[in-house]
Amino acid sequence: MLSDEDGAGAGLWAMAHLGTPMALRTAATLRIADHIVAGLRTAPELAEAVKADADALERLMRYLAARGILSRDGSGSYDLTAQGAALRDDHPSGMRSLLDIEGAGRAELAFAQLLHSVRTGEASYSLQFGRSFWEDLAANPAQGASFDAWMSANVPTRVPELLSCYDWGSLGHVIDVGGGDGSLLTALLTEYPELRGTVVDLPGTAEAARKALAAAGLVDRADVVSGSFFDPLPPGAGGYLLSWIIHDWNDTASRAILRRCAEAAGSGGRVFVVESVDAGGGAPHTGMDLRMLVYCGGKERGVDELTALAAGCGLRPVAVHAAGTLSVLELTVG
Repeated sequence: MLSDEDGAGAGLWAMAHLGTPMALRTAATLRIADHIVAGLRTAPELAEAVKADADALERLMRYLAARGILSRDGSGSYDLTAQGAALRDDHPSGMRSLLDIEGAGRAELAFAQLLHSVRTGEASYSLQFGRSFWEDLAANPAQGASFDAWMSANVPTRVPELLSCYDWGSLGHVIDVGGGDGSLLTALLTEYPELRGTVVDLPGTAEAARKALAAAGLVDRADVVSGSFFDPLPPGAGGYLLSWIIHDWNDTASRAILRRCAEAAGSGGRVFVVESVDAGGGAPHTGMDLRMLVYCGGKERGVDELTALAAGCGLRPVAVHAAGTLSVLELTVG
């Protein structure tokens, strides 16, 4: 190895090498932390439980112990450190699910093809997995459920500011376009008892939303429509909500979604675009921006970019409502 007098190379290598992120993802996928909490402390015990090679698993765990994720005593027994505890499935961070490469974390492996995305401006997910991100979710129900669960897990951290930034009850009827498993609509209907709501999403996810809304006792004020937001949407609602939807898509697809919302809203409705936009109107989340590029060719956009997209669909801005780390761009037809 070449000498590195100022340590710059070592610093870059620490950031760039793939060993640690993949070791963490492997441990998360095998649920090593949960098995340790359950009392399995040695590599042979754990290997039997997770159906792994005992020697290879021992080497993985030694690696993680050297990096402060696990601790190891003289007898070869392992335990979780404070940092490693975040790999438990019940940890409030939800990190285990996000790192699970057989679940929601599978998509991160597409970063191996980032060079393709940078050269072409296109998603590289299909280069890694043979089909697009959305096609992959549809083809793998367990992975799709893991993704939906991860999205809904983010709702509690986003909802309080979102609920209070606008009088959603004044809309009468809100349609959550691409509303996933209904978590956000459930929160809206609970907070605003005069509000009615509809989730529009693809069939598998729509069924999950039906069950969630029924479990919340909201079937008298909520319904679910199976369909794509690239097709005509139920018309005549007071508001059409696009929460963390537009950033998933390139400009052409985003305009198509916004046009469908504008058509359905007509002159009497509003369209609400919810995205991670900072107080100055910019889109600061550079990590999510690259993730959207790699996964699905999408993009994090600031208020000006979102407004320009909407203008091409016959929508004009009415207001921007601050909602913590999110902003809500309120649009009307005309």
